[in-house]
Amino acid sequence: MMKLFRRWWQYLTAKLSGDFEARADPKVQLEQAIREAQDQHRRLKEQAANVIANQKQTELRLNRRMEELEKANGQARQALTMADDAAKNGEADKADEFTSTAETIATRLIEIEREVDDLKALHLDNSRAVEQAKAAVEANSIAVQEKLTERQKLLGQLDQAKMQEQMNTAMAQLSETVGQDVPTFDEVREKIEARYAKATGMAELSEGTVENRMLEVERATRSTEAHARLDAMREQLGLTEGHPAPAEDAPPTDS
Repeated sequence: MMKLFRRWWQYLTAKLSGDFEARADPKVQLEQAIREAQDQHRRLKEQAANVIANQKQTELRLNRRMEELEKANGQARQALTMADDAAKNGEADKADEFTSTAETIATRLIEIEREVDDLKALHLDNSRAVEQAKAAVEANSIAVQEKLTERQKLLGQLDQAKMQEQMNTAMAQLSETVGQDVPTFDEVREKIEARYAKATGMAELSEGTVENRMLEVERATRSTEAHARLDAMREQLGLTEGHPAPAEDAPPTDS
C-alpha cells in the first residue's frame, strides 16, 4: 500500500511540476533566477565577511598574547635578577621568594607560548580561508554580472520567440477552420474548382449530343424560313432589284 502511495505521489508531483513549467512565464522565471543569484551572492559575501572577521579576531588575540608573552619574559628576567641581587646581599629568604616568583612566571610563560603557537596556526588557516572566500566572492560576482548581461539577450530572444509564435499561429489559422460553421479558404477553393470542373465537363459532353444537333437543324430551318419571308415581302414591295437574294453556298467545282 505504501509503495503504491509513493508511486502515486511521485506521479502527482511530476504532473504538477510539468503543468507549472508549461504555464509559467519565462520572463518571470528569468527574473526569479536573477534575484536568486543576487541573493546567493549576498549570502556568500556575508559568509566571506564572517571569515574575515574571524581572522581579524584571531589576529587581535594573537597580538595580545604576544604582548603578554613579551611582558612575561620581562617579568621573569626581572625576578631572576632580583633573586640574584638578594642572594649576593645575603638575603636568602628574598632570594628564594624571587626565585619562586620567577618559576611561576616561567610556568605562565610556557602556557602563553603554547597559546601563541596555536593562535599562529589558527591565524594561518584563517588567512587561507580569507583568500579562498575573497576569490569565491570575486568569481561569483563575475558570474552574476554575466547573468545580468545575458538577461538582456534572453529577454530579446523571448520577445522574438513570442512574435514568431504569434506569426506561426496566424499562419496556421489560414489553413484551419475558424469556427464550426465557417469553412477554410482552401475548402472553399476546392469546392469552387470542383464545381467549375464539373460544369465544364458537362458542357463538353453536351456539344456532341443528338439534342444539340437537332437544335442546330432547327435554327437553320428557322433562318431559311425567315429569308424566304423577307424575299416575298421584297417582291410584293417591288424591292427585288437592288437587293439580291442571299447567295447560296456554291457547290464545289473540279479544278
